[in-house]
Amino acid sequence: MPRILRYAFLALLGLVIIALALPFVIPVDSYRDRIAEEASRTLHRDVVLGGELSLQILPSLQITARDVSLANAEGFGDAPMAEMSEMRVGVKLIPLLSSDVQITEFVLVDPVIRLQQNRRGNNWTFRAPDAPEVAMASSGEGFVRRPGALPFEASFGDVRIENASIYFDDGQQAREITGLTLQVSLPSLDEEASLSGQLTADGERLSFDGSVGSIRGAFEGAQTPLSMRFGGNLVTASFEGMLAESEDFALTGDIDANIPSLRNLAAFAGAEMPPGDRMQAFAARGSVDVAPGTIDLVASSIRFDDITGAGRLTMASGGARPNITGALDLPNLDVTPYLPEQSSGGDTSSGGGIPPWSEDEIDLAGLNLVDADIDLNVGLFEYGDIDIENVALDVVLDRGRLVARLSDFQLYDGRGSVRVVANNRGARPSFSVSAQLADLDALPFLQAAAGFERLTGTGGISLDLQAAGASQAAIMQSLSGNGSFGFNDGAIVGINLAETIRNVNSFFGAQSSPADAETSEEDTEQVEAGAQTQTDFSSLSGTFSITGGRADNSDFSMLSPLLRVGGTGYVDLPSQTLDYRMRPRLVASIEGQGGSSNLRGVEIPVRIRGGFNDVSIGVDTSAVGQSLLSGALSNALGGNSNATRPEDVLRDSLLDAIGLGGDQAPDENSDEATEEADPAQQLLQGLFSRGRDRDDDDSGDDN
Repeated sequence: MPRILRYAFLALLGLVIIALALPFVIPVDSYRDRIAEEASRTLHRDVVLGGELSLQILPSLQITARDVSLANAEGFGDAPMAEMSEMRVGVKLIPLLSSDVQITEFVLVDPVIRLQQNRRGNNWTFRAPDAPEVAMASSGEGFVRRPGALPFEASFGDVRIENASIYFDDGQQAREITGLTLQVSLPSLDEEASLSGQLTADGERLSFDGSVGSIRGAFEGAQTPLSMRFGGNLVTASFEGMLAESEDFALTGDIDANIPSLRNLAAFAGAEMPPGDRMQAFAARGSVDVAPGTIDLVASSIRFDDITGAGRLTMASGGARPNITGALDLPNLDVTPYLPEQSSGGDTSSGGGIPPWSEDEIDLAGLNLVDADIDLNVGLFEYGDIDIENVALDVVLDRGRLVARLSDFQLYDGRGSVRVVANNRGARPSFSVSAQLADLDALPFLQAAAGFERLTGTGGISLDLQAAGASQAAIMQSLSGNGSFGFNDGAIVGINLAETIRNVNSFFGAQSSPADAETSEEDTEQVEAGAQTQTDFSSLSGTFSITGGRADNSDFSMLSPLLRVGGTGYVDLPSQTLDYRMRPRLVASIEGQGGSSNLRGVEIPVRIRGGFNDVSIGVDTSAVGQSLLSGALSNALGGNSNATRPEDVLRDSLLDAIGLGGDQAPDENSDEATEEADPAQQLLQGLFSRGRDRDDDDSGDDN
C-alpha cells in the first residue's frame, strides 16, 4: 500500500511538473495563427492577436493575449469593431470535468468597442457573408424565466473591465461611453451576486451598483431579492425590492428617485424639450411595480418643480408614445410658469395696461411627447392671476390633443365648470373654451382674468368660444362663439350716468342755481381728491356673439331704482378697440343723487369708445346731433305752427332729442306751468329766449 501511494504521488508530481513546464516547452507563438484562424472562422470576422500570447496551466488554466482586435463588418470602415490592449482568461481545470465552470479571472484592459448602424444593417451581427438574414423573433418568442434555465454551476473570481470605451453612431446621432470600469462578484449561482462600476456617458459621470440574491433564482423564475442604486449629476435613484415570481422579469419594491433637471436628462437621452426654464426638477418616493412595458408607481411624495403632492401613476411604453394614467392630490397647482411665453409686443400708449397681441409662435410641441389621462384634485389652482379653489381636474392628452375639464370648483365666492381643448394634431393649433360661472364677485375676477376694473357686483358668465392659430394675434383674429353675462347689485365704475344727465344743464350752457353751483364745486373737489365715479345698478345682463374676433351685443340691459339703461355696440379684440352706445333714462327723481332737478324720462345717449388702454366715456353728441337735425327738418317741412321761428324749431328738436319734447309748453301764467314745468325744459327755453331778446334789442337799436 505505501508503494502504491508512493507511485501515485510520483505520478501526480510528474503531471504537475509537466503542467508547469509545458508553457515553456511549447512555443505558444506556434499556435497563435491557428487560434486566430479558428476565432475568425467562428465570428466570421478577422481576429488579430498582435501582441504577446502566454499560457498557464496551473494552478488554473489561464490565457493572456495582448493587442487583440476584431475587424469591422464590411461597409463600416477600416477601424476595428473591437480592440483591447490586454485580455486575461482563467478557468479551473478539475471542475470543468463535471460541467462546473469556475472562472478565476476574466479581465479586459482598455477595451474599445465601436457600434455602428446604417441603412444596410449594423456591425454587431455576426454571420457568414452568404448566410440568409435571420428573421426577428416574434413577440411570443424569447427567454422565459422557468426552472432548469441554468443547468450548470458557475462562479466568478476576478471579473472586471478596466477603462473601457464604447462608441455608437447611427448616422443621425453619435453617443459615447468612456472610462467604464466594471466589477462583478459571483461566488456561485445560488449565492448573492453583485455588480458595481462607473462610467462617463457623453460627458456625464455616472456610478452604479446592485445585487441580486441568486442568479439561478433570477433566471428560473423564483422570487429573488434585488437592490439597485444609480448616482450622478443627471439622476440619483435607489430600488430595494424583489424580482417577482413569474415568467417575465417583473419586480416590485420601494423607490426613491431624484432628477435635478428633466431637461438635462431628456437632452442626454436625445429627446430635447421645448425651450424654457420650467420642467426641471422631479423627485418621487414610494412603491413601484415594474413589468414588461409598464411601470406602476404609488407615490407617498411627488415633486415636479415647485408642485408637490401624492398619488398613483402608471406609465405604459408599448405605444407610439409613453402613456401615463393615474390620479394625484395636489395642495397647490400653479400652471402660469408653463404657459407659452409671449413678448410684450411693445409699450402701450399709456406705458402699461394691456399690451398688443403677440405675433410670437406658441410652441405646443410638448403635447406630442406623451399621452395621458390623469385626475387631479387640487386645493388651489392658479392660472395667471386667477385663483380657483377645490378643483377636480380631469386631463386627457391623446395624440397631441389636450382636453382639460374642471368641474364644480370655487372661484371668487362663486362656483363654476370649465372645459378647455388645445389641439396640436393639425398644421395649425386650435382651441376651444366652454365655461359656466355663477355667483362670482365680479371685480376681483375680472381684474385677474382681463385686468378690467370697471365692474363690481355678483353674477355669472357663460362662454362657448373657438379659435385657431399659432400666436395670440392669430387666435384673436379667428375667435368665434357666443356668451352671456348677468350681474346683480353692483356698479359700473368710471361714469355716473345720473350725474351726466343732470349736467346736461352745463352741457348746453344754462344758468344754475346757487345750490347747484355749490354742488358742482363739491363735485369738483371730490374728483380732484380722487373720489370714484360710478353708476350703481340692481341688475345688468346681456348676450353677445363673436365672429372674427369681434364681439357684438345688442341687448344690454341695466336696471336700477333710478335708471333704465339699454345698450348696443361691439368690442373688437384683434384691434383692441371698442365702440359702445348706452341709452340711460331716468325713471325717478335724482334728489339725493347730486341734484334736485326732476328729470324723469330724460334720455341722454352715452358713448364708450377707444382703445383698451385709452377708453373715453361721454355724452354721444353725434346721436344728439342726428336727432336734432332730423327733428329740425321734420318740423320745418311739416309746418309746425308752434315753432315758426328757426330758433324755436331748433329748440323743439333738441328737446325731442333728449326726451324733453312733447305737446306745446303750457302757458307760463298757468298753475300747471308753475308746478309742472321741467327745469331742463325751462333751461333750454331760456337758452333760445335769450337769443330772441338779443334779436329784439338789436332791432330796437337800429330804429
